[in-house]
Amino acid sequence: MALVDLTASHDRPATANDYIALLKPRVMSLVVFTGLAGYVAAPGAGDWVLGFAVILSIAIAAGASGALNMWYDADIDATMTRTRSRPIPAGRVARDEALMLGLTLSALSVVTMQLAAGPFAAGLLAFTIFFYAVVYTIWLKRSTPQNIVIGGLAGALPPAIAWAAKTGSLTLDPIILVAIIVLWTPPHFWALSLLQKADYEAAKVPMLPVTHGARTTRWHIFAYSLLLAPVSLAPVFTGLVGWIYGAIAALGGAFFIFLAWRLVRSRAGEGEPAQDKVARDLFGFSILYLFALFAAVLAERAAA
Repeated sequence: MALVDLTASHDRPATANDYIALLKPRVMSLVVFTGLAGYVAAPGAGDWVLGFAVILSIAIAAGASGALNMWYDADIDATMTRTRSRPIPAGRVARDEALMLGLTLSALSVVTMQLAAGPFAAGLLAFTIFFYAVVYTIWLKRSTPQNIVIGGLAGALPPAIAWAAKTGSLTLDPIILVAIIVLWTPPHFWALSLLQKADYEAAKVPMLPVTHGARTTRWHIFAYSLLLAPVSLAPVFTGLVGWIYGAIAALGGAFFIFLAWRLVRSRAGEGEPAQDKVARDLFGFSILYLFALFAAVLAERAAA
């Protein structure tokens, strides 16, 4: 890790919004939503007091992971245009404060999950924090272009954690939900990395467009899209969900593949701004697609 002086300069006092920003609330909202879908989809009537404690624990853990990520990646964030206004590189929050916040919230989330749901779910939650903060942030992100492929597991585990908290075990269905997010993550983030290639290159982060070029990245996005579409249909065949989810997964998956193929045929990421719109279209649709899938899981299982 290349340590640089990123202690807060206190040009203005840190506000509550600065500390909230350390928790990456946009990422947290997606993690909470998929975790909620996993809890509702798990068999059994469910205890809503337990459910609240489980989702709260997952939310706190996501925030802890975000704070630890911003602590370690402050040097990268200071280099990249997209992230240089974050609280640490902007000098509003000291790096050590982010570290202590992340560690404190990590402990709080795991203890809360342990008290609410027992050691299995708490262990999965602790593993998720460790995987994101240590395996992905400290190791993979700076060492391999496959960083987001492997590291995506951390963001994919909340449905399984919530399922385990409710039932005490894991079956094929939560594993499929995790697999959907794992396969969704590379095309989602690689589409963004095509747009941010120069920033990643300046920060010396070995994202795929930097190490293998835009054309190879576009083909990788297409390949993962071909894998994602059929796996997204798997919950229909296991009986977890019905035709509403199936229609969304089929139509959305087909459109995802269409956008990925259009991206392959473009020159996105090659320094032509007009071409980059194709990558932005895929990136934007990928968010809608994942939300729609898990909203359908949530709606169908809640109504069952």
